[in-house]
Amino acid sequence: MVQFESKGYINARTAGKRKHMRGRALHVLIAVMSAALLTAGCSHDSKAASASSDKEGGIETLELRYQGSTGAVTYPELAEDLGYLAPIKLKWIGNTTSGPQDIQTAATGQSDFGGAFNGAIIKLISAGAPIKSVISYYGMDELSYSGYYVLEESPIKSAKDLIGKKVGMNTLGAHAEFVLKEYLQRGGLTEEEIKQVTLVALPPVNTEQSLRANQIDVAVLGGILRDRALDRGGVRQLFSDYELFGAQSAGTIVFTNQFIKENPNTVNKFVEATAKAIEWARTQPKETVIKRYEEIIKKRGRQEDGSNLKYWKSTSIAGKGGTIREEEFEIWRKWLETSGDEKASNVKIEDLYTNEFNPFKDEDKK
Repeated sequence: MVQFESKGYINARTAGKRKHMRGRALHVLIAVMSAALLTAGCSHDSKAASASSDKEGGIETLELRYQGSTGAVTYPELAEDLGYLAPIKLKWIGNTTSGPQDIQTAATGQSDFGGAFNGAIIKLISAGAPIKSVISYYGMDELSYSGYYVLEESPIKSAKDLIGKKVGMNTLGAHAEFVLKEYLQRGGLTEEEIKQVTLVALPPVNTEQSLRANQIDVAVLGGILRDRALDRGGVRQLFSDYELFGAQSAGTIVFTNQFIKENPNTVNKFVEATAKAIEWARTQPKETVIKRYEEIIKKRGRQEDGSNLKYWKSTSIAGKGGTIREEEFEIWRKWLETSGDEKASNVKIEDLYTNEFNPFKDEDKK
């Protein structure tokens, strides 16, 4: 017979059931809490494992700031697209105006790395900039080089003919100027005569137009811009850097000494990835490389024209995987010394570059 609760009393049977239910509820609650704690622990462990995975190899910095080039793909960008750079990611902060500007930006900490002509790097280091080169990223060979062009009907035939003339180039104090002065010296010009050759800094995309408009007498054109000018005709080559120096790398990527010291594993991963990207581009059919570059330009959405990419021909880099060769710095250090730059002449080769991070350093064969 069922008995109901009355004031001040509880049916013993009902109380037993309630006690049993409270016991079950307590067990369920404990189980739920345990599961929650276990899940939280697993989640924490998962995050820790993920963080550990992100820091695989002891990588210190997972984001590298850099400057790009309009309508072009750099080897670090290619490395990231190929998946070689992960877990490191690149952060584009704008486009560089020149090599010297790019390495100055890195030297002052506005970016994490930059690239320039080796002669410009020597000058910046001799001026006290705490930077060091870690990998080559451009050079000259029979397919990719910088040519010095005049109009087809120009009377300029030799170095002597350049006295009193204007030469347009992308920037002063870099590759184009060094090569020009070497040509003038080999052509027998005195220092006073060399000073009479006017150097004009022009945006690369405007150099050809300035030549055709007779605003300059000689235009320095390389790679894609050179090939487009030749396609249009009406110009002829006076000389090229490849004719003067042969196949060699001419520019390198730098980090500050402090960044390398504080982030050795990051730099190691960066160089390894970039070196692999260089070798990928070197060994793939030209059409494959161009297609990949076009896809990268399209994906990054910087509102730029990638039509020039079809003229890509080679990496132009001499050392395997961008390995830096001593003579690629020494030739310019001696050139600066001969030109009277005492600070540059006192710079030690070991202070200029290192191959310690490059996985191809022992494979590079000349």
